[in-house]
Formats: sequence, C-alpha cells, structure tokens
Amino acid sequence: MNFQPYPFEKLNSLLSSVISNEKLKPLILTIGEPQFETPEFIRECLKNSSHLLNKYPKIAGEQILRDSQINFVKRRFSVDLQPNELVTTSGTREALFNLPQFLLFDKPNPLIAYPNPFYQIYEGAAIASRAKSVYLHITPQNGFKPEADESVLKECDLVILNSPSNPTASVMNLKELKKWVELALKYDFVLINDECYSEIYSDGAPHSLLNASKAAGNGSFKNILVLNSISKRSCAPSLRSGFVAGDGGILSKYAKYRTYAGCASGAPLQLAAAEAWNNERHVEKIRQKYIKNFELASEILGVHKRFATFYIWFEVENDEEFSKELYAKKNVKVLPGSYLGREGAGKGYVRIALVLEEQDTKEALTRIADFMKGR
Repeated sequence: MNFQPYPFEKLNSLLSSVISNEKLKPLILTIGEPQFETPEFIRECLKNSSHLLNKYPKIAGEQILRDSQINFVKRRFSVDLQPNELVTTSGTREALFNLPQFLLFDKPNPLIAYPNPFYQIYEGAAIASRAKSVYLHITPQNGFKPEADESVLKECDLVILNSPSNPTASVMNLKELKKWVELALKYDFVLINDECYSEIYSDGAPHSLLNASKAAGNGSFKNILVLNSISKRSCAPSLRSGFVAGDGGILSKYAKYRTYAGCASGAPLQLAAAEAWNNERHVEKIRQKYIKNFELASEILGVHKRFATFYIWFEVENDEEFSKELYAKKNVKVLPGSYLGREGAGKGYVRIALVLEEQDTKEALTRIADFMKGR
C-alpha cells in the first residue's frame, strides 16, 4: 500500500528549514484538536472507573455507552434508532478507515467517491480497499458542497460526504442531503456522512443524514450510514468514543467484523464517554467558546461570524509561502490547503483551526492580521 504523507508531516517538512520568530510565543492553529480543558465531570467519572482497568473492554460497547449514544441521536436529531442500527466505535477515524474496507471487500473493482479537498482518512481507506477514487470537487463556485454527476455515481459502490465540512466548514441543508439519499437508493451505493463536527456551530444546528433519510421516506436507513464522535463536542479526543448509525443490515455484519478487528476503548473510557454523551450542558458551554473565537476572527480578519466546525478556510495568494512566512515572522502555524486536496484542490487557501483559548486566539489572529498588512 502506498499512502500519502499526512498533511502535518508535509507541514513539518515545509517548515523544517524555516527559523521562526523566537521573540514570540509559538501558536499552533493547524490540528483539529480542541485545546480547552476536558470538563471536570468527565474526568471524575474516568477516575472513579479506573478499577475496571483489570477487565477486557466490550468491543460491542458497554450497554450504558450504547444507550447514551442512541439517546444522543434521539435528543439531537429526533431519530429513534433500533439496537442493531448503531455500532459504537473507537472514535470516527478508526471506522472511517476500516468501514470502507469492510463494505468494499467483495467488490471486484471498487469505486469510492468523496469530497476534494478532504480528511485524508478517506483517501487512506480507498487505498486500503484497492478502490479507485472519484473526487467530488468542492469549490467557491458550488459553495464548497459536493455536486452529483449521475453518470459517475451510478458506477460507485460507496460515497462519503462530510457535512459540516473539514476543511471548508460548509454545511449541506436538509434538501441537499435528501437529494444524496435519493441518489444512493436510485443507484444502490452506500452513502456515509462524516458528522463529527455536527455540534460545533453558531446558529442553526446542522441536520444529520439520518434526518434526510427519513425525509426521503427511507425510515429503515437502507444504504445510509452516519458517523459521529465525542472528540470535538466534549473536548475529549482521548476518550476515543464514536459511533456508526443507520442501515441495520449493514451494521449487524459490521459489528461482527469489528469483533475480529478488536478495536475497543477501555471500560473506564467507555463509562466516561457515556457521561459525556448524556450531557448537553457542557457542549453549550464549549460552543460558546467557539462563538467567541469566531467573533474575534470577524473583528480581526473580517471573516463571517456564522460558522460550523472550528475552521476558517482562508483564501491567500500562495498557501505554502503564506504558511512559511507567517511562521518565520509571527511564529504562528497554519495548514496549507493544498495539503488537504488532490489535483490542485485547496491551493490558495490555508486552514486555520480556532481551537485555542480566547486570549491565545486573539493573539494569533492579531499576528496574522499584522502579517498580512506588512506583506
């Protein structure tokens, strides 16, 4: 298998010969990792469950965790799931990598489509599945939302969407998601939406593909799967808690596959995750932190206050040169957009992750603004 270097490896290589401004505190806005403190009640539950470290964790998920995730879907999206319509996973990255391999194993010449630019796990899953990739180019002209070419989609075995989007922060509305559900049924491909940023927004909570499936009259979720994670919503990526929900026929078989893969978070992690999935108060507090960060970005960089995800997809003249010069002069790291795409996608953009506390965010954005004025 020939995997591409990860974007952060490329960035390290790009900056390896650059001498940063050591007079300034380093500020990193590259990785999608919340830097806010994990809420105390989650940490307390983890500590109080540590006696369970002498037990093998349940790969299918502790019942309390499964129930909490089903309750989350009901509470957040008004969707009632049957027990076989949800599989608990070790975050979403694990599932985004091995679920396509499971789905495409029996296909002689598998074809997978996904947005471009993209979260690189989609490409890695395609390579590991021996699948040919079809890029759904997302550009300013289409509002950074994937467009359907039915002549291509009718040949696809699997399509991955990502709404809200990493890196562009675009959000597909219910009508747009419903259209994709209808295409998945028409051409009989499996449709996945990666929804791990669904809880990071300023106003107007994003819809789930599960909502769109029901709106399309597909209440059994045939061919429809969604993934979600606790990492962003609860500032707890180390809990490694996610799920896949949707088509029960697919997920019953996938659950059996995962018993062989052996992917499971430890029991203390699962119990702490259950506490987090069941609690919305802390999510609103965290969301307010992002709202403040985007208010600062609006004031300092002129970006729109309304947002989903915690990314700014920021247009620049040359993304690599901008990243190098910003690091050299202002000791701020951002990610070149071209590292997140193929065939030129993402070129001329940088991704800025607003994941720092308010004071550091303000400082980083001010440095970026000062840098741009001095260019």
